[in-house]
Amino acid sequence: MMAVFRASVGALFYVLFVLSVACRGFASGLEANQTAYLMVDASPQSGQPIPKTLFGIFFEEINHAGAGGLWAELVSNRGFEAGGPNTPSNIDPWSIIGNDSSITVSTDRSSCFSRNKVALRMEVVCDTGGSNVCPDSGVGIYNPGYWGMNIEQGKTYKVILYITSLESVDLSVSLTSSDGLQTLATGKIISEDVSNWTKEELLLPSVGTDHNSRLQLTTSRKGVIWFDQVSVMPLDTYKGHGFRKDLFSMVADLKPQFLRFPGGCFVEGEWLRNAFRWRETIGPWEERPGHFGDVWDYWTDDGLGYFEFLQLAEDLGTLPIWVFNNGVSHNDQVASSSILPFIQDILDSIEFARGDAASKWGSVRASMGHPEPFQLSYVAIGNEDCGKKYYRGNYLKFYYAIKDVYPDIKIISNCDGSSSQLDHPADMYDWHIYTSANDMFSKSHRFDPLPRNKTGPKAFVSEYAVHGNDAGKGSFLAALAESGFLIGLEKNSDIIEMASYAPLLVNDNDRRWNPDAIVFNSWQQYGTPSYWMQLLFKESSGATLLPSTVQANFSISLIASAIIWQSSVDDGYYLRIKIVNFGSNAVNLKILLSGLGSNSISSYGSTKTVLTSEKLMDENSFKEPNKVVPVQSVFENTGTDMDVVLSPRSFTSYDISILPTIDPVYKSDI
Repeated sequence: MMAVFRASVGALFYVLFVLSVACRGFASGLEANQTAYLMVDASPQSGQPIPKTLFGIFFEEINHAGAGGLWAELVSNRGFEAGGPNTPSNIDPWSIIGNDSSITVSTDRSSCFSRNKVALRMEVVCDTGGSNVCPDSGVGIYNPGYWGMNIEQGKTYKVILYITSLESVDLSVSLTSSDGLQTLATGKIISEDVSNWTKEELLLPSVGTDHNSRLQLTTSRKGVIWFDQVSVMPLDTYKGHGFRKDLFSMVADLKPQFLRFPGGCFVEGEWLRNAFRWRETIGPWEERPGHFGDVWDYWTDDGLGYFEFLQLAEDLGTLPIWVFNNGVSHNDQVASSSILPFIQDILDSIEFARGDAASKWGSVRASMGHPEPFQLSYVAIGNEDCGKKYYRGNYLKFYYAIKDVYPDIKIISNCDGSSSQLDHPADMYDWHIYTSANDMFSKSHRFDPLPRNKTGPKAFVSEYAVHGNDAGKGSFLAALAESGFLIGLEKNSDIIEMASYAPLLVNDNDRRWNPDAIVFNSWQQYGTPSYWMQLLFKESSGATLLPSTVQANFSISLIASAIIWQSSVDDGYYLRIKIVNFGSNAVNLKILLSGLGSNSISSYGSTKTVLTSEKLMDENSFKEPNKVVPVQSVFENTGTDMDVVLSPRSFTSYDISILPTIDPVYKSDI
């Protein structure tokens, strides 16, 4: 229906376009090549509701996005498990303070935690007196966190650790500069009896700031102390839920309508033994065994686990999409005849999220402080697994088992339903694209010719990004091409349910993948041009799409869309026109609006926002975080016939204030 609708609107305005060109004429061929028309039908009956879920986010544990990033834990390898279950083992990044004549450390399997038995044994051989006197500052161990701990003056940090010793303990717990010479916060653990494993907790207010700090555990008393599960968390995480506030705020600013988690390839693993297992990531953090993410080659203690992902979605006010392993990794698979235990595992995970507090797994969730169910209504069966031998067989068994217990849950297939009709039932199909800038811009029309099947599965473009040479570490060129692609998704939102950029976050010290939307280190953060581009689409979800047609007498490098959206700030209605000029010439654009009543455009409150840059490969950085950002200005001379100039290689958004006489007409129920 939309194809016919667009054609009729295009035909109507094409006549106006041709007549206007004939009457005006052109001073030269160059001017002709720079002129185009955009026709928008803003009549209420012509609008099409955009799904409320259209634009969201995809979080994967890649680039230390969670461990050392959004998850605010400051200690790296807090349980000493990263070196493996066999001892002696590597304790990196822990190091000793002192030398071989004063201290030795090793690992053994003496922990009180059954699922993570490795503990650190520290033997101090110097003392407060005698022939081998400890240094005044003591000896011990330190942890630098994830490329430095951000300790700030005036803030308080909670330190938790478990210790045991056959002797009395006099232990200093300090947050210091990276060389240990400046003490920012310190506390004492003095105990005559820690013969059994004992949990110690301290609150350390900081008297200074150092973005590259470390945790020190030191003593001057001879003896042996065992340590395990050492944690440092700032008190001021978001709602006390453990999320780093500055990164949470940047994610929240995108107004995501869904959160897809926890991957990505992280879900599959190179081998199933290293895949994400939800049961291992719930319950008390001290008892979580952690695991090695062998796709991205680093250890995570799973403090950011299944429960925390659900909590993150709730805190963002968005819908969780649980992507689970379907018995398939990159290198091994479970045959469909043996998949039933995996199915039960996932049914249990859904009960954990949705079950009442009296159910088996709902009671576990309640014991973690969340008695009310989470709003889990979407699951994806696997990630990029469609071509694997057992995927379809496994998929069908998961599909029917889930639908039997939870018929309302929408299920997402890994197979591409845009190229051919799916041979299995699904509510949505997953579609990924990583490509060059030119190809990404051309893909803005990828979904145009598809049948407008109202009953068939819709597309979920869950991973998109310009990748490779055009992308750098986050180029303006990449963002420009992606903005054109998103306009294409918006114009096809009758058959596209959801879309999300990937990856979301990268620690600048551990770039496993380029580019990414948000870059951070221990204390700083900035958005790449692709992040800022997405902000101009955050009002699209749940808005009303208007028919729009671009007419030009030159090779087309323009794509545009028009929506009606309502501001949550002033409750006003706005007509937003987004236009990407992917070409290298400025364009004189005439915007013609039809279907609006007389005097329906307000004379004030309209704005123009432009994302552009001097060079296509310009990037933001910690030094220049705002080198490529949208620039907003007042948009004057609004009306039904507007002449504007589009800069070369630019993404422009016009928000035209309209009077609220059409209030109920443009509201979406999808």
